[in-house]
Amino acid sequence: MMPALWIAKTGLDAQQTNISVISNNLANSSTIGFKKGRPVFEDLLYQKINQPGGRSSADSELPTGLMIGVGAKVMSTQKTFTQGDVQTTDNALDLMISGSGFFEIELPDGTTAYTRNGQFAMDDEGTIVTSGSGYTVQPAIQVPNNATSITVSSDGQVSVTITGQAEVQVLGQLNVSRFVNPQGLEPIGENLFIETQSSGAPIQGAAGQDGMGSIKQGMLETANVNVTEELVNLIQAQRVYEMNSKVLSAVNDMLSSLNSNT
Repeated sequence: MMPALWIAKTGLDAQQTNISVISNNLANSSTIGFKKGRPVFEDLLYQKINQPGGRSSADSELPTGLMIGVGAKVMSTQKTFTQGDVQTTDNALDLMISGSGFFEIELPDGTTAYTRNGQFAMDDEGTIVTSGSGYTVQPAIQVPNNATSITVSSDGQVSVTITGQAEVQVLGQLNVSRFVNPQGLEPIGENLFIETQSSGAPIQGAAGQDGMGSIKQGMLETANVNVTEELVNLIQAQRVYEMNSKVLSAVNDMLSSLNSNT
């Protein structure tokens, strides 16, 4: 069996994964706070036939070796945490982080997840939660039912105006966390990430201080997906896939020729 068959097969598998990542980026191009992914490729092990520096005679050595690669694979997928564009909504509970950092979300099992999606809402008790699944934003902040307006400052302080009261009432401070290696976070869907060993422990702080991004009220961060760039990547992946398919076809023709001549 010709090794080129299996080498081309690894190329096809790698490009299938590449197209899947591109498809996911395009599918989430309208998802608030989504961060695009990219595949990381690497070549596989090499078959060493002649080692560089090996002896070619008693008085000489090989200046180069003969090593044949056995294909490629996708080693990992990396999230790109560049800032997305700004979408103005004028909704008091639509928040975005301008800069680095994540909002903290409490999952039903009590663990903490992190998100760049600031589309928040209130549940039936007035607690600020995620608009999709109703997970509590940390720390839990409950808005009184007689509040007439909600204000979130750039440092995350939440305050409200109460009917019949001249002074505003401060309800709490939203947590913002950042990570030494945000690409090490594990995406779990619902615009959420969870901490891993690679990401490191979360570093908490006030928004706008110590390297944290500031909070903007009435705005949302759109996905950082450039549709034109993804379409170019898709065309490139398709061409590479076609070239690997042509290798399979060429090897098949060679084997057919051998069989017909024997």
